[in-house]
Amino acid sequence: MKAISQSSDMVDQKLSLIQVASLIESSAKRGTTELNLRGKLVDQIEWLPVSLGKLQDVTELDISENRIMALPSTVGSLRYLTKLDIHSNQLINLPDTFGELSSLIDLDLHANQLKSLPASFGNLTSLANLDLSSNQFKILPDCIGKLMNLRRLIAETNELEELPYTIGSCISLVELRLDFNQLKALPEGIGKLEKLEILTLHYNRIKGLPTTIGSLTRLRELDVSFNEVEGIPESICFATSLVKLNVSRNFADLRALPRSIGNLEMLEELDISSNQIRMLPDSFEFLAKLRVFHADETPLEVPPREVIKLGAQAVVQYVADMVASRGASQKKTEGTSFWAWFRSLFGCCKKDEELGLVPA
Repeated sequence: MKAISQSSDMVDQKLSLIQVASLIESSAKRGTTELNLRGKLVDQIEWLPVSLGKLQDVTELDISENRIMALPSTVGSLRYLTKLDIHSNQLINLPDTFGELSSLIDLDLHANQLKSLPASFGNLTSLANLDLSSNQFKILPDCIGKLMNLRRLIAETNELEELPYTIGSCISLVELRLDFNQLKALPEGIGKLEKLEILTLHYNRIKGLPTTIGSLTRLRELDVSFNEVEGIPESICFATSLVKLNVSRNFADLRALPRSIGNLEMLEELDISSNQIRMLPDSFEFLAKLRVFHADETPLEVPPREVIKLGAQAVVQYVADMVASRGASQKKTEGTSFWAWFRSLFGCCKKDEELGLVPA
């Protein structure tokens, strides 16, 4: 493998446009497979030379932490490129030829000024890891649904108001991070992401989760904190692989947990802080693996605050004891009620002694 970060006589200085062009030419002649120009371009360089397309053998290219505003259309000629890192530049758009990077697996575009993606982006069918965070996206294009091998999508800190319904076609997704956006809802198609393990929606404007959330049977982590969630669908209790659930800081909106939350038997961490939840559901007693439970600034009445301070399993045990006590009391009441009912049928005609209900 032939790799180069910069020529030996350029170790401690940033490269001018002429020097970059020279480096590209020499790298192309040597058949360089890895080229690292991270933070190595002078600030005046806002674009790369068209000769970039000559790097036919390059598989990994790092041009991050510069001030690049545009890529040449010849970038599409890098057919063997599998990893491209352009984070922390000033990219406004990508050329239409970008979709010709058919071998691309890892793409980091975070911390740029992108508002859209070219229609050809859907042709990047080998793409597995995509970071679009800290840009200016308000929507993601429908063509995102063509990325059927995409496993990790990071789109945090944008201005996203909605997700395309085609997100459900990204059937290989394992991790989806959408924190710090303006999302108000998730499409029903989210339930088609059967391989999804991590879904974070921290700091959005979401009022509710789709009922299809229950189809995410491999989901291990769900964060909907700092939203406007008014209720959690009972169907979430079918997401039985959940280990970490954060529904904190929905403030005045969230007033109850799903009655069947005890079905989440793998749950280890639960945060319901800063909500309006006053009671835990009876099924809470079945959360045997729960080890972290936060309920700060939540007006819980059952269990009392002193029990919560003892830890997660103390809370689980309290609920279990409460349910058992209620059950015993109910049985006793049912028994008393039965005899009261029985006597009411016959008491007007015969005394209890005559019926043999009590000793004569």
